[in-house]
Amino acid sequence: MQIYLDTANLGEIREAARWGVLSGVTTNPTLMARETGADFQETIRAIAGLVDGPISAETVSEDADGMVSEGLEYAAWHPNVIIKVPATTAGLEAVSRLGEKGIRCNVTLIFNTGQALMSALAGAFVVSPFIGRLDDISQDGMELIREIAAVFEQNPGIATRILAASVRHPRHVIDSALAGAHIATCPFKVLKQCMAHPLTDKGIAAFLADWRSREAAATAHGATAN
Repeated sequence: MQIYLDTANLGEIREAARWGVLSGVTTNPTLMARETGADFQETIRAIAGLVDGPISAETVSEDADGMVSEGLEYAAWHPNVIIKVPATTAGLEAVSRLGEKGIRCNVTLIFNTGQALMSALAGAFVVSPFIGRLDDISQDGMELIREIAAVFEQNPGIATRILAASVRHPRHVIDSALAGAHIATCPFKVLKQCMAHPLTDKGIAAFLADWRSREAAATAHGATAN
């Protein structure tokens, strides 16, 4: 399982990159819009300077010609750029055409196995099932991951990777790994939560208290000896 960060915030990426766990970054128009005043191209290039791995840059065109045009532009910014297109028939055409030029694609907004399979057959580098949004409507996001993984496993010619998206909490990360996802892309908040546990905090506090008690006792013993 690889971990990507789902953000366009350079501060978050810079901090997470220092932890040594990031394999890539995913962005989308909503995440870019949150970074007021940020230039898309400059942001993608800055991310590439922080993380040596795939960086998803999403198109906003709804037709294949527009997606391809945007994809060609974005791919020229840095070799690690992956073109993100929606799970539509236009998106499939864009994946196929960009693939002919050696440009990798991430097919996003996948909500059923058919979309994932068709995207893989078109040549997608990764497919992004949105597990959290399925959970929101009382469907099982993890079951979708498991089904896609089973279909891909039964078809050895498929090299497409499964990227669990719309991750809402740390359990999503672990369940995605168990279900067969190759990658989970997480908001910064979730990435931090993966390393948080009250018993860890309690244990650290206890160890430090014991150490300070020892130091105090040693100091007192030294003063008495003198």
